[in-house]
Amino acid sequence: MILNHKRVAIIGAGPVGLTLARLLQQEGIHVTVYERDQNAQARIWGGTLDLHKESGQVALKKAGLLANYFARAKPMGRTVADQHGTVLLTNRPTLENQYDNPEISRNDLRTLLVDSLASDTVVWDRKLTGLDQQSGLWRLHFDGKPDATADVVIGANGGMSKVRSYVTDTPVEDTGTFIIQGEVRQPELKCPAFYHLCQDTILMSSYNGNLLVANPNNHGALAYGVTFRRPDEWADGPGLDFQNPERIRLFLSERFVDWDERYHQLFDATSGFIGLPTRKLPLNKPWKADRPLPITLIGDAAHLMPPFAGQGVNTGLMDAFVLAGNLTVGNYETIEAAIQAYEQTMFSYAREAQRASSDNELAMRHPDFTFQRFIH
Repeated sequence: MILNHKRVAIIGAGPVGLTLARLLQQEGIHVTVYERDQNAQARIWGGTLDLHKESGQVALKKAGLLANYFARAKPMGRTVADQHGTVLLTNRPTLENQYDNPEISRNDLRTLLVDSLASDTVVWDRKLTGLDQQSGLWRLHFDGKPDATADVVIGANGGMSKVRSYVTDTPVEDTGTFIIQGEVRQPELKCPAFYHLCQDTILMSSYNGNLLVANPNNHGALAYGVTFRRPDEWADGPGLDFQNPERIRLFLSERFVDWDERYHQLFDATSGFIGLPTRKLPLNKPWKADRPLPITLIGDAAHLMPPFAGQGVNTGLMDAFVLAGNLTVGNYETIEAAIQAYEQTMFSYAREAQRASSDNELAMRHPDFTFQRFIH
C-alpha cells in the first residue's frame, strides 16, 4: 500500500476530515487530525445536516457508521408558511422515506465520528498558521503550539482554508448573498408562538426577497437563517456590527416589518447572531502541478459553494470516500498519482454540485420566490 509507514495529517475536524480519518484508520493508516477548536464539546454554529443516500450516506456506510447516523439523526418534515404565518404546505416524513436524508446536528455528527476513531487521533486547540518542507516532510506550524510533521497533508479546514494556497491560486468569490444565523435556547419558552408554527418540522418562509429557514430541533436549540441579496453598500463588508445583537434585531425587524408578530418574537428571543456572506471557490482551472510533497484539499476547502442545494457536506463526504479509496485500495503506484486521480474525479462531481447550488441561489433571490417548488 502506498501509505505504508507514512503519516497523514488532516487539517480540520469537521465531518469531512473526520470521515476521511475513519476511512484511513480502517485500513491501518497512521493519521492525525488537527483542529482549532478547544475540545470536542465546542459548540458548532450552523443548521443541521442531512446526508444524502447517494453521497454522504455512501461514505458513512463505508466507514461502518451509517446505523449510528440513523440512530442519532431525526427525519424532519417541511412546513412552508407565508409572511402572515399562514401555513401553506406541510410535508412530514413517512416510513418509506424516513432514512432518505434525516437531519443531524453538527455536534452530534462530530461526536459520532470522533468516537469511531482511536483516542489520540484528534489533536485539539491547534490553529494552523503555515506549512513548509523539511527533510522530505511537511512541517506544520500552529499558533502557540509545537510544530508537527507529516508525509501527506490534507486540508479539510473549511471555506477559508490556509492550506489552499499550497494547492491552488484560485481566489474565493463572493456570490452576492448574505445569511444571518441565529439560535434560541429553550424556544418553547422564549418564542413559543414561533416554535409552535414550526410544527416540529423545518419551517421555510419567503417574502419580497427575504427568506427564513428554521429548525426547532438542533442540539437543544432552535437554529435559523435569514437570507437576502447583499446590499450594494456592503460590497466592502457587512454594514452591521455582529457584536451588537440589539442592532441586528433592529435590522431584522425593519426588513421583516410586514411579517407576522411570530417572526419578530423569534428575533427578540435571539441572544446572538453570526453574519455569513456566501462564497464560492470556482473549479475553473487545474490546481498546481508542482507541489513539492503530497498535499490536497477536501470539503469546503476544495469546492466551497453556497448552501442552497444541500450539497456542501455531501460533496465533501464523497471527497473522503473517493480519496480514501484511491490511497488505500486504488491501483496507483504513488501517493501523488492517487491524489491526482481523486482531484480529476472530484472536479467533475463538485462542479455539478456548485452549479445546482448557484442555480438555486439565483432563484431564491428573486422577489417572487416561494419555497413550494422545493417541497415534494
